[in-house]
Amino acid sequence: MLNFLLIFLCLTAGYLIKKFKRLPDDSYKAVNAWVINIALPAVALKYIPQIDWDISLVLPFSMPFIVWVGSYLFVRLTSRFIDMDRKTRAALFLTAGLGNTSFMGFPLTEAYYGAEGLKIAILCDQACFVVMATLGILAASRASNEGKFSIAPILRKILFFPPFIAFCLAFLLPNFVSLVPLESLFTGLALTLVPLALFSVGLQLQLRSWREDARLLSVALTYKLCLAPLLVLLVALAFNLTDLIARISIFEAGMAPMVTGVIIANEYNLNPKLANSILSIGIPLSLITTFLWTLVLNLL
Repeated sequence: MLNFLLIFLCLTAGYLIKKFKRLPDDSYKAVNAWVINIALPAVALKYIPQIDWDISLVLPFSMPFIVWVGSYLFVRLTSRFIDMDRKTRAALFLTAGLGNTSFMGFPLTEAYYGAEGLKIAILCDQACFVVMATLGILAASRASNEGKFSIAPILRKILFFPPFIAFCLAFLLPNFVSLVPLESLFTGLALTLVPLALFSVGLQLQLRSWREDARLLSVALTYKLCLAPLLVLLVALAFNLTDLIARISIFEAGMAPMVTGVIIANEYNLNPKLANSILSIGIPLSLITTFLWTLVLNLL
């Protein structure tokens, strides 16, 4: 219960501080800098060495790719019935195909499934970042007016992303040195992740008028919150996977749209108003849908 109270208080605090202008409009960037450069690496260095690696971990690593491909097919199919230009389609790819697997995924996973679930959520998030930095950037580039695309910036984005570096170190270093003496340090830094990540999300919520985009908004959120986890569930059942690893993979597939995906849509001018509306409605709505998904997953 305390975990859910923490989620509510941090989201609400961020939203109210933004609404009453207690901080500058771009102050969330400073919070994000701590989360991305300090807290997320600490989480990786704390939990990754504790994971027992085996073939069952293929599902959390492949989940973001499954969700992206499904979103591409779903949006393409929907575009036959709803008129949308290429920029709008790209905005839907970025919001329906990329999940908020860390800023929302980690707090919710820890609240429902504890530290064991958080270990698996880290794997989902690393793979989701790779999808965002490759397929997401590619889709945005092709849909933008410039249409420019280069592999070098994508590789730099992946290789120099602090959580990815920490993930690699957490995987390699225990083979040579013990990280146990630093575990208390990692634990202390990791504890800052949940409140600051949720506070940042609250600072970025924009509950503005969305009615004129209701049809397209419903397309993105129907897929992201309902069909995406259903798709991963069907894949898991097809391979007879019903353990905690499978449940966390399905749960993470149902997270709200990724904040970074919306930032990319804004930078490439891909219907930014729609993208921001999808994010702002999707985050509070996902609190309900993820709870419903836990009821479904408890039946596995």
